[in-house]
Amino acid sequence: MKTAVVFYSYDGNCAFVAEHIKTLMNADLVRLRTKDEKRRGRVGGFLAACAMVFTKKRPVLKPVDFDPAAYDLIVIGSPVWAASPAPPVRAFLSVAGITRKKLALYVCHAGGMGSALGKFAAMLPCNEIVAERDFINPAKNADDTKRQLADWVKTLEEKAG
Repeated sequence: MKTAVVFYSYDGNCAFVAEHIKTLMNADLVRLRTKDEKRRGRVGGFLAACAMVFTKKRPVLKPVDFDPAAYDLIVIGSPVWAASPAPPVRAFLSVAGITRKKLALYVCHAGGMGSALGKFAAMLPCNEIVAERDFINPAKNADDTKRQLADWVKTLEEKAG
């Protein structure tokens, strides 16, 4: 089964998860990056993130080489910003042309997921969501996250295979 992991990571948590899925599933990685990768302080970053979510702003992304037709399973990961998937992921999904695919979705957060997974799935109509998962501070809880990922990947392989 040919698998891609598409993700955006602001603070490294979604990257941590994506890299482990890549290893476990021998998947291709597609990292989304914004053209404006300005790092803001904790408070400034939080306020900017919330503003982007509430105004539904889609940041400009750096180009990526990704053809959804080339994959049997696409795993998509996002941080949770204001109980929603991060705007860079929303920007990617608006142009990626992902339809009629098997998908797995994951979000990373510090304890406030809200309805992020439901909003995420709603952005991907005409696809089969085979699994969803949230990870709380995955890089800080590395050993626990690796165990969770091993179990989740088994589920993915069963459901998507």
